[in-house]
Amino acid sequence: MQFTTTVLLARKTATGLPVPSAVIDALGAGKRPPVVVTINGGYTYRSTVGVMNEQFLVPLSASHREAAGIAAGDTVEVRLEIDALPRVVDVPEDLAAALQEAGVRAAFDTLSNSRQRALADPVSQAKAPETRARRIAQAVEALRS
Repeated sequence: MQFTTTVLLARKTATGLPVPSAVIDALGAGKRPPVVVTINGGYTYRSTVGVMNEQFLVPLSASHREAAGIAAGDTVEVRLEIDALPRVVDVPEDLAAALQEAGVRAAFDTLSNSRQRALADPVSQAKAPETRARRIAQAVEALRS
């Protein structure tokens, strides 16, 4: 499904791509389907349609805006396709080992894809070994709680 929309600024920094309800209906995969998003025919990412204030939106993070070369207020051409591929999070080896050692790997595996990413991505992005170790400890503690 292809449509034109304006990048919406919601709150102070969050942005999203408003999706017409007719597009959601035509996709035929429920009200919050997993999708592959293509912006202006050149930049593609995976996401899930959400609903905010009774409006369908695809989240658009700062990194996606930068990569696509767009900003809030821009008019863009969007193509949505149902994303049928499984969502898998790359878990860094040291985080996986810590989760296993702490006995919380099963709890991690039951989390949603976005929650798994919220724990794994900060570890992957850490540059200093001390930061990485601290983030691993925080992830383990979050799963114990």
